[in-house]
Amino acid sequence: MGGIGPWQIVLIIAVLLLLFGGRKIPELMRGLGKGMKEFKDATKDDSETSDKTTD
Repeated sequence: MGGIGPWQIVLIIAVLLLLFGGRKIPELMRGLGKGMKEFKDATKDDSETSDKTTD
């Protein structure tokens, strides 16, 4: 109980296709990936600078 099953995933994908269409989804995923990469880079840079200042 409480887990996401295969039918829920299919339903989510169908709703996304209806809302955004097939052409917009890769564009949205690309933007999401870039945002996640920038966030990871920023947190990595912050941890490196904090490590240097504590030495």
